[in-house]
Amino acid sequence: MPKRVPVERLVETLRAVMTGPPALAFVPAICLAAFWLGGEMALLLVALGAPCVFVAFGSLKEHSITTTAKGAKPSGAVTNDVFFQELQALHEATRKTGHSAACIAVALDGYEDILDLHGQTAADFVSLQFGDRIHSVIRNQDFVTQVQQNKFLIGLQPSPHLDLEACIQMSGRIQSTIEEPVLINGASVYLSCSIGFCLDTTLFDGEAEAWVEAANAALSEAQRNGPSTIRAYSADTRRRSLVRANLRKEFEAALDNGQIRPWFQPQVSTETGEISGFEALARWEHPEKGIMGPQVFLPFAEQAALMERLGQVMRHHAFAAMQTWAQDGFVIPRVTVNFSSDELRDPGLVDRLKWELDQFDLTPDRLVVEVLETVFSRRPDDVITRNVTSMANLGCCIDLDDFGTGHASIASIKRFDVSRIKIDRSFVAKVDQDPGQQQLVSAILTMAERLNLETLAEGVETPGEHALMAQLSSDHVQGFGIGKPMPIEKTMDWIKSHRARMKDAPKIGRKTG
Repeated sequence: MPKRVPVERLVETLRAVMTGPPALAFVPAICLAAFWLGGEMALLLVALGAPCVFVAFGSLKEHSITTTAKGAKPSGAVTNDVFFQELQALHEATRKTGHSAACIAVALDGYEDILDLHGQTAADFVSLQFGDRIHSVIRNQDFVTQVQQNKFLIGLQPSPHLDLEACIQMSGRIQSTIEEPVLINGASVYLSCSIGFCLDTTLFDGEAEAWVEAANAALSEAQRNGPSTIRAYSADTRRRSLVRANLRKEFEAALDNGQIRPWFQPQVSTETGEISGFEALARWEHPEKGIMGPQVFLPFAEQAALMERLGQVMRHHAFAAMQTWAQDGFVIPRVTVNFSSDELRDPGLVDRLKWELDQFDLTPDRLVVEVLETVFSRRPDDVITRNVTSMANLGCCIDLDDFGTGHASIASIKRFDVSRIKIDRSFVAKVDQDPGQQQLVSAILTMAERLNLETLAEGVETPGEHALMAQLSSDHVQGFGIGKPMPIEKTMDWIKSHRARMKDAPKIGRKTG
């Protein structure tokens, strides 16, 4: 058995020599020599035989990767099954030698953005480049497998010098290689990747699946702190991963037991001062951890494919609130509900929405469908386009959220039949003190007026911001300066208090000319 190793190396060397660029460079010379020495018959034999030789030696590489049962260790690209088999063998080998091995998980940052902005063909090309660059960095004896278009797993063979620092250095080399620009449609696109790794010495379980899970946990932590971040698996990583897993399970249960429901933030007309609507904002009323905002639980909802379920829960509570306000004598014109990309990709969304509105005896014009600007600025999606335009045709108001922070074109605004744009807080902040902010807001409001769009200023926190947005002719305002998000029970008192204040409040004059 030991004598097989030199033979394998000899075969690999011959394969590299016979199929590499140097051999190809000599093909014309070999053909010329054959013709010179043996005439046309010799030239014909060489011309026919050369491809067979290249094919024969080229096939040796595939043979060397797939013959693990005969003693040859695979290296380079392997299938997922072979990767897990070799990782298990790797862990068992480290126990005998005392050397360390590692599993590395590498994910390309922003792959979805590349897909949305440049299309599937460009994304496939980037994925191919991503894999080639990883292969160019790893050692000859290491092996790698692709688990997603933008994700690879790497197995590092045992070495007496493989420690935390060596893994960080290897990860850094991978990142440096990935960061080289890729040419897409004539433009340079700069890439980055997040990396998580796990040394076998930090494992609690010797199974390959547990090893990969640990590397993935480190990768997830890197992505949360990224982009272009490296994280090593540790006991703390495991603890945090378990906490997140438990929260994910609790979130699923919370959707059913009523712990997750909307809190309502008021929107006010700048012309009349009257309440023009409420926005429904998701809150998790956790019995032990208190009130948690969407930044905590939305990642769980996305990972668990629960965004559609969350949307249904939010609409149910929002529509029920409309009925409650009406029964108490308060007619609220509209309620705003956020719609995620996952919901908008559901072909049955519009039919379900019609049924939900009918269930609460509400007309479609009472619902404001809020969509992030990034959804409009990305590559057109036929289902999303059809759903948004169908809801607009149904009579719903379409709100474009975070306007000015993305790249939504005017053509997109018209194509999706947007009714109102929400001016992002970044433009509203200190608008009463900063002339530059005033110019930006004025330009946005002028554009909206020309396009016959309503406007709503988000994040209004001071009386000065409120007054100036009204003078600049923003149709509606929303923010802590108007009212904070509150549960349905507290909205009644807020509505009464606001109407009492409005009786004696002077009107704010709008800017003319």
